[in-house]
Amino acid sequence: MGNMATEITAFLLTISGWILVSSTLPTDYWKVSSVDGTVITTATFWSNLWKTCVTDSTGVSNCKDFPSMLALDAYIQVCRGLMIASVCLGFFGAILALVGMKCTKIGGSETTKARLTVLSGFHFILNGLCSLIACSIYAHRITTDFFDPLFVAQKFELGAALFIGWAGSVLCILGGLIFCLSLSEGFSMRAEYSYRGAASFVTARNKHSRTANSLQKEAGGPSRQFGRNAYV
Repeated sequence: MGNMATEITAFLLTISGWILVSSTLPTDYWKVSSVDGTVITTATFWSNLWKTCVTDSTGVSNCKDFPSMLALDAYIQVCRGLMIASVCLGFFGAILALVGMKCTKIGGSETTKARLTVLSGFHFILNGLCSLIACSIYAHRITTDFFDPLFVAQKFELGAALFIGWAGSVLCILGGLIFCLSLSEGFSMRAEYSYRGAASFVTARNKHSRTANSLQKEAGGPSRQFGRNAYV
């Protein structure tokens, strides 16, 4: 029962993290224009992995998609690939977790379900690592330009999507580790049970052999005495 509760907790953590990571893809604010050192702000610039937008003082936004994928900066392309891979890994990890958990009635034997559970744990760990690396690369580019004194273009600050992605990554990695640890605990309990079963079997066998030897001695004593008296 304890192992089942652990798996359910890990599943809730990983699904919550996967939802947070997936929500960062359509989120607009990956980076927002900084107002540091600006006296009058007439427009706010913000962008994500797919488009760049500007909002004027009246609240009207004008967005423009990136015209060419090949003309994009390398870090945006890398972040796109990592985030898409992260979402895919989380999707397959959720399916494997549903099949491999003990509270479900599908998946086959306990050994097969255990293998599916640990495989889903590795999927979620990779899911969290991919999104964590993507958000960190994007944030590193923003902070590098912000603190560069020779960078004279518009400077940006970290957007809300990065913090959501980091939080989802931590939940996915934590849930994946719990999946793997719950499996190792299950194997240790099985090994301990097998050892106790083998020890009890050996003890019972020794007792049976001692009982048989004692009965044989009791039965053999009079027979040997009877044999000696028979020749007298």
